[in-house]
Amino acid sequence: MASSWLNARNLQASLTVDDLARSRDWYREALGFSVDREFERDGRMFAASMRAGDVRILLTQDDGAKRKRRKGEGFSLQLTTSQDIDALADVAKQAGVVLDTEPADIRGVRAFRLRDPDGFRWTISSPREP
Repeated sequence: MASSWLNARNLQASLTVDDLARSRDWYREALGFSVDREFERDGRMFAASMRAGDVRILLTQDDGAKRKRRKGEGFSLQLTTSQDIDALADVAKQAGVVLDTEPADIRGVRAFRLRDPDGFRWTISSPREP
């Protein structure tokens, strides 16, 4: 077996959240995601498919069947963009987000960190200008 046989081209994430409408709105207002589709069952929204460029996430409503689950612990999600990181951070702050870290140059990229309403950690980065 080859040492590197997976050749993935994209990663999508599904996040189970406490308040679907709140999270959908947060991703739209704080990070600029758009809603691809909302899913309803018995007249209630249970999921929202979100998109930002080529990145997609699925937000699903926690139904409480597994009791209160800890969210956002043990991993972080990272988005890479060619956009101005400082400007994106400013938009997030204008939407009321408190950043975990302000934009800074880190290992060859400009990045900032934040958490969504459920504690899921995000790093947004862009290559530094030469």
